[in-house]
Amino acid sequence: MKANSEKPIITYLKGIKAEWSKITWPQKTQIRFETFIVLIVVLVFTVAVYLLDIIFKGILGLIH
Repeated sequence: MKANSEKPIITYLKGIKAEWSKITWPQKTQIRFETFIVLIVVLVFTVAVYLLDIIFKGILGLIH
């Protein structure tokens, strides 16, 4: 009975190995560039949210 339960696991692991070899990994320069772009976008959105927070605090301060 144990031999039958091992066959699906071995088949699954062979499938993983076959799919793993099909992966095309990005170049280091591409990773660095895209990481830089993500950091810039995060920085821009952070500044935008901070400025909106200041604006809304000012507006609400005038109302209250």
